[in-house]
Amino acid sequence: MTDDATAIRQVVETWMAASRKGDLETVLGLMTDDVVFMIPGKEPFGKEAFAAASRNMGETKIDGDSEIVELKLLGDWAYIRNRIDMTATPPGGEPVRRSGYTLTLLRKENDGRWRLARDANLLEAKG
Repeated sequence: MTDDATAIRQVVETWMAASRKGDLETVLGLMTDDVVFMIPGKEPFGKEAFAAASRNMGETKIDGDSEIVELKLLGDWAYIRNRIDMTATPPGGEPVRRSGYTLTLLRKENDGRWRLARDANLLEAKG
């Protein structure tokens, strides 16, 4: 495995660990400033909207797993296809489980770090 592939896998692991801890600042640091997220039923949105939505979740606990199914390096760009299974549990509420795939483009920034630049999230609610 190349150093870049290892670094990209570390981005995913760090994202998941930070999400479990509710560490929004770490998650935001893993994104480019011009990141674009696409999820079913909503217009594409960027970093500020992601941060606002995350803050609105309050004390919701996030848990889950991510498996990189495919990783391809393309110079200073790369894509990964992930299989994600996650559960969000709001305080005093019922857990909501979602699972499915994401297609994520990452870009190697001027500081040499890989960051998430585009993300198409196809997770579906599971009963």
